[in-house]
Amino acid sequence: MSRIGKKPVQVPAGITATVDGQKVTAKGPKGELFFVANDEISLKLENNAVVVTPVNQSKDARSKWGMSRTMIEGIFKGVTDGFERKLEINGVGYRASLQGKNLQLALGFSHDVIYEPPVGITIVVPKPTEIVVSGINKQQVGQVAAEIREYRGPEPYKGKGVKYADERIVRKEGKKK
Repeated sequence: MSRIGKKPVQVPAGITATVDGQKVTAKGPKGELFFVANDEISLKLENNAVVVTPVNQSKDARSKWGMSRTMIEGIFKGVTDGFERKLEINGVGYRASLQGKNLQLALGFSHDVIYEPPVGITIVVPKPTEIVVSGINKQQVGQVAAEIREYRGPEPYKGKGVKYADERIVRKEGKKK
């Protein structure tokens, strides 16, 4: 039995949630998102909460049960608060700036890297060494942050590069004489 899947997902105040077969749609102050559940999962809207149950007790259905509930909880959080991911830049001369909506990164290459964010994603640069990626879709925010980090990931000797704000870099000792 899924401990996560058993709990119904409460619909927060200020959100309109509808269940249409396998599709859950949420409209809130930040926008509109939807999630389409697998056919092995049944969805019901009861007492201002979405109840997720497996159709049968097969291993496949039970494995998708908790994930479906978490995805529905994620779309509710996305349309109310949204998601954000913070990135830090370490290294001499490494910095970030905005060119309109595009992100311009100086990461030690012979050229500046220009990153154009997809629709629905907002990038803010409060300091030249800090980037904040935000949006309503958790997967998309994480993907954009990973793409930015991929340009110059943190290296283990000096810690230079782009890293997540909550990431801890395992440092290595340098060469000895």
